[in-house]
Amino acid sequence: MALSQAEGTRPIRGLDRVAADPREDLAFTGIAAAVMVVLLYFNALNVDHEHVRSGDLLPLWKPMVWEATSGVFFLAISPLVTALTRRFWPTRPPWPRKLVVHAIAAVLVSLAHVLVIGSARWGIYRLVNDYYDPLAPLGDWPYELRKDLLIYAAMVAIYVAWRTLRSRAEPVGEASPDVLEVRDGARRHFVPLIDVVWVEAAGNYVELHRGGGGLLHRASLSEMERRLHSAGFVRIHRSRLVRREAVADVESKPTGDFVVRLRDGRELAGSRRYRRPLLTD
Repeated sequence: MALSQAEGTRPIRGLDRVAADPREDLAFTGIAAAVMVVLLYFNALNVDHEHVRSGDLLPLWKPMVWEATSGVFFLAISPLVTALTRRFWPTRPPWPRKLVVHAIAAVLVSLAHVLVIGSARWGIYRLVNDYYDPLAPLGDWPYELRKDLLIYAAMVAIYVAWRTLRSRAEPVGEASPDVLEVRDGARRHFVPLIDVVWVEAAGNYVELHRGGGGLLHRASLSEMERRLHSAGFVRIHRSRLVRREAVADVESKPTGDFVVRLRDGRELAGSRRYRRPLLTD
């Protein structure tokens, strides 16, 4: 879909997501499960201790059931939370829209949480000829919501930190598909592609433009175009590539050329020859 002059300026829908990595996500879930088991066990012991101190003797299996049902729920939805986090990666702009998305998701997760654990506890209690009100957690939703918001935020934050650290901790002899190895004499830099905004030809080199400045890399722009195509980069000029999701809007010129405005406010000149690949979804 080409941009006509009458359309003026329009937003571009970039690849606003982080690629899924089943192995990394499985490892993250396994570690989270192990940590959660330990935390929930001690939480159950704390609940039991509080009841003992108040004189209200409580069978230990009950707080164990309460904590276990919550833990199983959050583990069950963790793939959904991580998928949503990849789609709306919180460290990239536009932050207001992503904050709204995650806030709505957190509230929905909390509502599902109180409904699911109420039903699960009711069923478990029935198995031992006891009774649990399935709507009890819903009645305490304001209290549960505060906790669930913190849990959701922690899941997102830990997942982002996990993926970021893992993307930077590559083996010495090999870079991952999401990391570009840049040689600088005897030194090697491993640059996460998510940090690169645009790439510009510079003689026998290309300059990788990041938020913190440029970095020269010995390669041709054509080579970089082939290398970065799957990462969402498109050519906008014979000497320039740009990451689609970094583009805020495109302004067409009477000559057919255009100006790419990035989300950080910077502008790049584009050639009409490369307009269609950029504007094609």
